[in-house]
Formats: sequence, structure tokens, C-alpha cells
Amino acid sequence: MTPSLRLPYELTGPVQTERLLIRTMAMRDVDDIHAYQSREDVCRYLPYAPRSRDEVADKVAQFSEAIAITSEGDYWQLAIERLADPGRVIGDVYFSLTSTANGAGEIGWTLHPSHGGQGYMTEAAGAILEIAFAGIGLHRVLARLDPRNDASAALCRRLGMREEGYFAQDTWFKGEWGDTSIFAILAHEWEAA
Repeated sequence: MTPSLRLPYELTGPVQTERLLIRTMAMRDVDDIHAYQSREDVCRYLPYAPRSRDEVADKVAQFSEAIAITSEGDYWQLAIERLADPGRVIGDVYFSLTSTANGAGEIGWTLHPSHGGQGYMTEAAGAILEIAFAGIGLHRVLARLDPRNDASAALCRRLGMREEGYFAQDTWFKGEWGDTSIFAILAHEWEAA
């Protein structure tokens, strides 16, 4: 029996949490997003090098159109802003539908370092996991990360995800072989937490 997903699932407006607003990116966000996506320390574990303002603008234009999860490969790259500082983007959260047959998705995140250690990404990623499980009806969501990224591994654990795999030198990453850690959580585990 294949999972019964509630698709299409469209973001009709921002998602509000206790301290955050999670929303579709807009061109007015380019400078805020460039402020962290242009940093070497932020991009160290990401699949891209620090981006120029023009590269960020191109990506934001693309991401601003991605509002509906309809089929495999569809994704959101959503801006995160603090309710205490409206209109200022502090990071983003990524979600994609990776398999309709298996009810699976993937989540990822990026945060400006000046906002780290305050629980913002736990709050934002948790809101997206809630949509993935309760809204879309997924069975499993994973996070794929560089195992040297201690902050992301700790975030996965705070979200209730478990490390399911460690792949040694499985990816050609920024001029060298890199490792990959896979963390995941199932719908019933999310509900229990």
C-alpha cells in the first residue's frame, strides 16, 4: 500500500511560530540573504561556494516561485525572519518531496551566525517538519549533512532525528572527497515527540 499524501500542498501564506515568520522568499530579501550566503564560514559545509549578490538575486527569484509541493522533486526554500524584527531575514529552511511512493522528504537549513545558539532553527525546522508530517502526510523526512557540521548534527538530534548512516568519502565536495551523514525521523516518532 502506498502512502496517501495530501498533494498538492501549497503555502498560502507565512507560517508563524512563537518567535518566527517562515515565508516564501522575495526580492526584497536579497541583501539579508547575501549577508550570510556570501560568508565562507556559512558555506563551509554547503554544496555551494560563497555567492555574489547577483547569484543570490538569481536564486531568490527562483525560490520565490516555489510555493507548491505537487510531485517528486518539488521544494521550498523559505525565508526565516524574527517577529521582533519584521522584514529582516536571518536564515532559510529547505524542504523537498523526494519520493511520493515512499512518502519521503528532505529538510535542510542555513542560518546567519549572529543568530545561532538561540533555538531559531529548531523552531523553524520543527514547523516545517510539522507541515511535512501533519500537513502533507509524509512517512519519513531526512537531513543530509557534512558530519563535520556539529551544529547541524546537534539540531537534528534536538528535532528527534537519529543518525541512520555515515558514508565515507561518498561525495566529491569542493575539490576533495567528503563524507555524508544521514539523519532521519518517522511520522510516528515526530508525533510521539
